Amino acid sequence: MVALARVEEGGDQPQVVDTLGGRIHVRWDQDAAATPHGQLVFFAEFLAATGVFERWVSSCPLEYRSGNAPDKRDVLGTLMMGMLAGHRRYAHITALRGDAVAAQALGMNKVVSEDALRRALERIDEAASTAWMRPALMHSVREALDKPWVLDIDATIKPLYGRQEGAEIGYNPSKPKRPSHVLHTFWVGNLRLVLDVQVSSGKQHTSVHAKAALGRLLDELGDKRPALVRGDSGYGNEGMLLELEGRGQPYLLRLRQTANVQRLVARQFERQDWSRPDNQGCQMVEDHLQLHGWSKKRRVVIVRQRIRGGIARERRIDGKQLRLDLAGPSVHEGDRLWEYAVMVTDVAYPIEAIGQLYRDRADCENGFDELKNQWGMSGFTTQDINRCQTTARTCALVYNWWSWYCRAAHPGARMEAITSRPLLLAAVGKAASHAGQTTLYLTPMHGKADMLRSLIANIRAALQHVRVTAEQFKTKDPWAVLMHYVSEKIAPTLGPFRPPIGLPATG
Repeated sequence: MVALARVEEGGDQPQVVDTLGGRIHVRWDQDAAATPHGQLVFFAEFLAATGVFERWVSSCPLEYRSGNAPDKRDVLGTLMMGMLAGHRRYAHITALRGDAVAAQALGMNKVVSEDALRRALERIDEAASTAWMRPALMHSVREALDKPWVLDIDATIKPLYGRQEGAEIGYNPSKPKRPSHVLHTFWVGNLRLVLDVQVSSGKQHTSVHAKAALGRLLDELGDKRPALVRGDSGYGNEGMLLELEGRGQPYLLRLRQTANVQRLVARQFERQDWSRPDNQGCQMVEDHLQLHGWSKKRRVVIVRQRIRGGIARERRIDGKQLRLDLAGPSVHEGDRLWEYAVMVTDVAYPIEAIGQLYRDRADCENGFDELKNQWGMSGFTTQDINRCQTTARTCALVYNWWSWYCRAAHPGARMEAITSRPLLLAAVGKAASHAGQTTLYLTPMHGKADMLRSLIANIRAALQHVRVTAEQFKTKDPWAVLMHYVSEKIAPTLGPFRPPIGLPATG
């Protein structure tokens, strides 16, 4: 081990540092109340006005018997701060320990250590965690679901690098033979909000392991149920179809390219009644199909699109060396190359609408990627799967709060974390207290700092509306008031799901 250099006495004297830009005198000031996330105070105001943070903390089942134990507000505030800062591991919490300004803004006594955070989450058992987190997630979204909307479902792989509970080798296309967890996520497609996340072992990636959670979620939604449930080929099977049909829930699911499906596609290509190419160059035709194991025939829509550019095929030689085979616009002169997909549905929408609805799912994939790679939903890993489940749902909850915050700031466009957090969170802040009043001096470092004041003004206008409404109507939930206010602001640009003209809304 390398010995640390001895610090000489007189450490309060400035250090002379010769830089590329000249000599700079450096003086350490460890007692100053400063923060790199100065704009967190505005987000703290957002949480205070809507009451969601207080509600989440008060309903937390964490309990201590020791008088020296940290307060649960400090524990949950530390976890939220870590996620807002983009952290993915408990060890990163150490970088927040000196941020007394952010802790004060959230009403915390201190930022707890990474070990204290891990031990605190370990004290919450699985049943208590579920009873605490699932209602919080539902509350963060439910009152915004008063217009027709689409429920997207997807399974995301979380690679693991230790001996965690549930770390099994299953479907993992990006890192084969790597143990993993699976995150089954239920998503409000047109609002990009999370309804629930279920963490399962690596081998439980199929829809069978998400079917019960989906059914429970649909039952809890009641009159707020989606107009459509949409999913990829992992969910287009008899078990999932019966689950949805038994509840009268409309669906649009993709089918796997099995031998029977391929034979269906081969027959359809000979037909002459394919629809005209739409603005994406897609043609559609419909039929009825009963696959082996299905209890009845169901409507299927085949979508095809001609491949006009070059083709690249990736393959591995002997399972190791990667080889890329390149082809021209066509293999043989005059050949037509097509890519196709087959969807099963029980809605009576025209086939053109079916194709567009499934293409819209591409935006949902962007949301899954944002949660996994920008919000650390695939991080904060522990030996037991229960804490992984708790942190995954916490990450989804903080993500929902931040999404509403960004929508209040900029109703005209969706802001991802990779751009919104540096803009709306990061700023050098230094606090000064005098006569019982605290003043925070902010220095934004972002290149678009000139936008900040207008964005913050939009947020404070939304919060002022919440306060005025809460004063007039004491029984109204401030969070519901905010969601309705923001929803009305974003409705002209959001373009929520609507059934095709001439057809009634379903669900």
